[in-house]
Amino acid sequence: MRILLFGPNGQVGTEIRRQAHASGLEVVPAGREAVDLSKPGAAATLISQSDCDGVINASAYTAVDKAETEAELAGAVNTDAPAAMAEACAAAGLPFVHYSTDYVFDGTSSRPYRETDPTSPLGVYGRTKADGEAAVMAAGGTAAVIRLAWVFSAHGANFVKTMLRVGPERGGVRVVADQVGKPTPATDAARAGLQSLSLLQEDPSKAGLYHFSGDRETSWAGFAEAIFEAAGLDVPVEHITTAEYPTPAARPAYSVLDTSRITQEFGIQPADWRAGLREVIAALRDR
Repeated sequence: MRILLFGPNGQVGTEIRRQAHASGLEVVPAGREAVDLSKPGAAATLISQSDCDGVINASAYTAVDKAETEAELAGAVNTDAPAAMAEACAAAGLPFVHYSTDYVFDGTSSRPYRETDPTSPLGVYGRTKADGEAAVMAAGGTAAVIRLAWVFSAHGANFVKTMLRVGPERGGVRVVADQVGKPTPATDAARAGLQSLSLLQEDPSKAGLYHFSGDRETSWAGFAEAIFEAAGLDVPVEHITTAEYPTPAARPAYSVLDTSRITQEFGIQPADWRAGLREVIAALRDR
């Protein structure tokens, strides 16, 4: 299988490349040097010219706070580009996997969010991602949108690496405890995407919207404590409220995703994020 991959150098994209190589799959990376996603037509052109069997979009504008003042750029990358990709894939008869986010929800639910729940994003980032999802679904091709939450890995910028850096430096951290979600290892997110693409190729009726994340919920403060415990570091974590840590963009207080559908349809189990965390910490130590 030959896969055209947008966002090959991000957290999930890096893992997709690594896993594909280990499985004997060929990945054609479409990074910034190959395509400017702020110009959506460029992505469609690349798809139409590529000799691939499927397409995965792991790219996104992810600067949540900055998006509040860069709405046009966020919209081009998160909405217009995926729309163009999906339309090009539909025209070419190619299966398409597109990653989205828990930020499409407002966090007011009292139970894990299902794929059938209405979206209600709190900020520009979430809104542009929600609009991108809708555009992909409306394109009429064989596409799966996979929402992720709290992704972490040994590469790129993420909460785990930030905690491991600032915790020992400061001798303690203050972390929000009233935002709850399920951390997701990028390795598992990549595996879910690759499996979904393969299954879409075999059975186009599986196209649709899916949730994938870790297996247990926690708060950001709880996640920080798990990080320091796994790393063998004695770093105190002070639990604070969202109000004590204001940001330009609002975050959902509760963004736990119900992952039962992807298990039922694709046989993909939720990730053991604590095991994934230990693997990430081991990889960082080996560097």
